[in-house]
Formats: sequence, structure tokens, C-alpha cells
Amino acid sequence: MLNKNEQYILEISGMGAEGEGVGRIEGFAVFVPFALLGEKILVKIVKVQKNYAFGKIVEIITPSPSRISPSCKHFYKCGGCSFQHCDYNFELEYKKNKVSEALKRIGGIEAEVSPIIPAENTVGYRNKSQFPVNTDGIGFYANRSHRLVPVESCEIQHTSTHGIIKAISEYMKKYSILPYDEASHTGDIRHVFTRVSKHSGEIMVGIVTRTKRLANVDELVRILRDSNENIVSIIQSINSEKTNVALGEKEVLLWGKDYITDKIGDLSFEISLKSFYQINPQQTKKLYDEVVKLINFTGDETLFDLYCGIGTISLYVAKYVKKVIGVEIVEKAVENAIKNAKINGIENAQFVVGAAEDVAKSLGTADIVIVDPPRKGCDEKLLKTIVDIAPESIVYVSCNPSTLARDLKFLTSNKYYVKKVVPIDMFPRTPHVECVVLMSRVDK
Repeated sequence: MLNKNEQYILEISGMGAEGEGVGRIEGFAVFVPFALLGEKILVKIVKVQKNYAFGKIVEIITPSPSRISPSCKHFYKCGGCSFQHCDYNFELEYKKNKVSEALKRIGGIEAEVSPIIPAENTVGYRNKSQFPVNTDGIGFYANRSHRLVPVESCEIQHTSTHGIIKAISEYMKKYSILPYDEASHTGDIRHVFTRVSKHSGEIMVGIVTRTKRLANVDELVRILRDSNENIVSIIQSINSEKTNVALGEKEVLLWGKDYITDKIGDLSFEISLKSFYQINPQQTKKLYDEVVKLINFTGDETLFDLYCGIGTISLYVAKYVKKVIGVEIVEKAVENAIKNAKINGIENAQFVVGAAEDVAKSLGTADIVIVDPPRKGCDEKLLKTIVDIAPESIVYVSCNPSTLARDLKFLTSNKYYVKKVVPIDMFPRTPHVECVVLMSRVDK
């Protein structure tokens, strides 16, 4: 039995889902943040559960050859990144293995995983940032907590966000604008959002407030506009609920327009504050190109894009098929998708509001179904609907290997098999990995 606060020598023999090192002591799995595969460490046990424990590094006895010094001074405190302390090849290998292990362990699927597609840039790649604001400042939460770590810069965010955070801090200090206090549900500003267009450079700033009241709005607009000439949109989102959900239902346009425009390949997209849009534009194009490569299009297919969002995948593949029908439960996103189709002159794409599991069956038959669900994966009802539609091919785009494996297990039990698995590093320096899977229907 392990004892809390005691120290042990531990060899790291595996890596956990969040990028932590894992070793075993007396049969216990011990999870240690910032430990790397192959290292021998002196660890202090900080928490003991029935079959596993958590520890922290006291001393690295034998370091991994992949270990490097983090370039970000916030790394060991902030919960945003997991891999600032290792070289990029180690991170890529970890992510490929993470996909492969999830498919085997959760899905029971022995599929070959293609080499991971690396990112062109591992810094400054994020086009969307979300900064919690509370009495400790503006920053990011520490890992597995709501303890805020104030940051004045972040290496993986777009560089424009640094000046915006500084400007909002200046505004709050000058006009005594209170940060949100989660315990008492008081204060004014809860979150700060930024969106940046890789193509046009346009910037949107979203300020989430507890109430509609926001003092000295004209000065806020002036200070923000003075901080960056590329700001074209400043929006207040009102969230008066006691919730961990960041954005509120009501929005007020404080200045400019309520969208920015970005491009993926030759296509233009209008993006609102709440729009789902991939956070790494360079990797997004690689992802969509991989989808195109995986499917041997004839040009005569009908394709359903379920969880279509603002229509990015639908419109990207539209020129390869006869017809695309996108389904999305968020009405505003469907409005954006319809508008994006018009902007790009695409006439063979149709978008429908509704839950995919309820709507898809009424749309007729499809040769191909694409699903790109949130991290929680697909509802089983939707998977059953896809099986009933019986497309020749299914393309599953996922940002969570665990729920991907769970859903593939269902589909492989219902007349489909995994044909190809391609991981893509959409989120450098974090433990997350994007993946695109092609499935084909078993011949009758």
C-alpha cells in the first residue's frame, strides 16, 4: 500500500491520456505530471486512490533524451499545455500511440494507424482564445482545477491576444471594473474571447459579462481599438447563470461587425463569436484535404455532413459530389452555413436545422456520411441512424480518441470496418489529437 507524502523511486513505463508519465509501485499505477516515458524519477505521492495514485516529481534521476527546457515560463503552473518539456518528435509519437491504444483498448480494433501529420507551427497557431477572468487576474486554469494562473502571454495563442489582454486589464483597472467571483457570483467580467482570421488578419474580441451593465463602454472600445488596428468586431456576451459554460445566450454588438472572415483553401467563411471553427487553420486545410484523399469520389455521390457547424467540411467537399446535405442543431450555425454557401457560389449544398439523429433518416439515402462530433462523440441513436441509412462509406473526424474508439466499436459491430486511420496534430504542445477515419460497409 502506498502512503501519501512518502517518496519512492519510479520508472516511467507509459504515458497517460493527459500527457502525464505513468509507472507502477507495488501494483499501483502512479500518474506523474511532467514525467516522460523511460525516465527514472524520485516521486512524492500526493494522492492515493483504491488502485492508483498521483505523484509529483522530486528529482529526475535519469532524464529522457527527449526532455528539453520549456520556453514558456508559465508551463509548470498553467494547464493549457502538456508538452513544452519534450521535443516535438516525442509528442508526435505519443499522439500516434494514443490513437492506436484507444482503438485497441476501448474499441477492440486492430487497425494500422498512419504516420501522424505534423503541424507546421507549434507556437502562435491558435486562432481562438478563451481567457477566464477572476479575482486573481486574467489567464488560464491550472490543470484539473479552477485555480486561475494569471498570464500576460501564451506561446500557442496568436500574438495579437497579448496586447488585447493588456488593454482589457488597463480598462478594468482604470474604471474599477470588477472581475467575476465564482464563489459569490458577483463582479462584472467573466471571460475574454478572441478570434483571429489567419487569412485577413481581422480580429474579434468577445467580453463575457455577468450582467448587461458594463461601465464606460466607449472607453473600452477606444482602448481596444488603440491596442490593435486589426480589431473589426467587439461583442459583449451576457452570461448571468451560475455555470461553467463560458458564453451567454444574449449578445450585444459594442462596435464593428458581428463576424470576421477567414479562408480555408479557396473558400471564404464568415465566423461569429459562437461559431465552431477549427482553431488551427493550417492544419484544418490538411485535415480536409485528407478527407478528400480518403474518399474515392466519382462526382455522383450524395453526402450527408452530420454536425456540420457553419458548413466548412460540407462546402470544402461540395465540388467533388453531386449533393451535400449538412445537418446541425444550432440554428445560428445553419444560418451561417447557408450564407457561406452563397458567399462561395456553391449551389449543391443544402443545410438543415435539427438533431442529426432525428433529421437524417428523413433526408433520403446517402452514399457517404461524414460526422465531426464534439469531444463527447456521437449519441448512440445517431450511430444507429447512420447504420440504417447504410452509406457505402463513413468518414469520422474526431478530436477525442477515446470516444472515437467507442463509436467505431459500435459501427464495426454493425456491418462496417475500419479502412484507414490518419491522426493529425491540430493541437501542438497539448495532449489532444485530431483523427480522421475512413470506414467502409461490409459487402453483403
